[in-house]
Amino acid sequence: MSESPEKPAGRPVVLTCAQPTGRLHLGNYLGAVLNWGRMQDDHDCYFGIVDQHAITVPTVPAELRDNTYSCLAQYVACGLDPARSRLFVQSHVLGHTELAWILGCLCPLGQLERMTQFKDKSRKQQSVDSGLLFYPVLMAADILLYNAALVPVGDDQKQHLELARDLAQKFNHRYSETFCIPEPFLSKVGSRIMSLQDPGAKMSKSDPNHAATVFITDRPEDVRRKIMSAVTDSGAEVRSGPDKPGVTNLLSIMSACTGRPVAALESEFAGRGYGDFKKAVADAVIATLDPVRVRYDELIKDKPELSRILKAGAEQAQATAFRTLSKVHRKVGFVERPR
Repeated sequence: MSESPEKPAGRPVVLTCAQPTGRLHLGNYLGAVLNWGRMQDDHDCYFGIVDQHAITVPTVPAELRDNTYSCLAQYVACGLDPARSRLFVQSHVLGHTELAWILGCLCPLGQLERMTQFKDKSRKQQSVDSGLLFYPVLMAADILLYNAALVPVGDDQKQHLELARDLAQKFNHRYSETFCIPEPFLSKVGSRIMSLQDPGAKMSKSDPNHAATVFITDRPEDVRRKIMSAVTDSGAEVRSGPDKPGVTNLLSIMSACTGRPVAALESEFAGRGYGDFKKAVADAVIATLDPVRVRYDELIKDKPELSRILKAGAEQAQATAFRTLSKVHRKVGFVERPR
């Protein structure tokens, strides 16, 4: 009789991870991190900072360390609570790479070579290391190590989640039921925030035009300058629509920051010009982000507190990881580790 996959006791397990690659922006905050924070009371949440994924491309070691602390400080400032969730660094938890090796032994090479992100990134680089090819298997291990039932993912990561599901099914079929099959988590609450200078493209931290992106650590005067210089559209009517992508984006931003429907905002600014409207949008964004910035500025100066949070998060995550690894090792035929 085969074993059943390990089910999380009580609440469903949610895992989402991000590379420590710099500052979060307004789109990250309104479209993703706020939703993660709302899940903390009803789910067992694991929020990973995946520094091992980060080295699949050339990195500066000192910057990677600084960015890891900065990423944690930004997460906590945005409302991810170490008392209700497990915030951890990938390299602090034994098991991610170990499980990735076992899963990699089930994954055909061609399946990795067909990954869209691998093909896109390899075309942009002069040389490609094997870590970039193996990236999706390590991501699958990140998810399955904690038996995550739900994984918040963006469009660019859906193919990787499909691979994680496929590898979980292959392992279960070959060795007996072990892993839950993770499902994508698609929040009904969230906003797709576009570039302030090119409303046809998503807001991005890598945009070379610094006026296009509002970061959560921007000072109020910088936020206001960026919003006031945002691209609008011909005419002066404040309304949403496919023919007014710039104004539509600003309406979406203000709606997300204030909780007011776009229709109500359109009514409020009927007959008023873009100047008044942009000032109101800037006020709403500043009111939303400034408490986050202030909290971040406090945390980033307190390295002992950040280290304490990482230590506690790693200990909690490690306990779960060891349980999973113990079961996986036994299933594949490894001799039990001496204790």
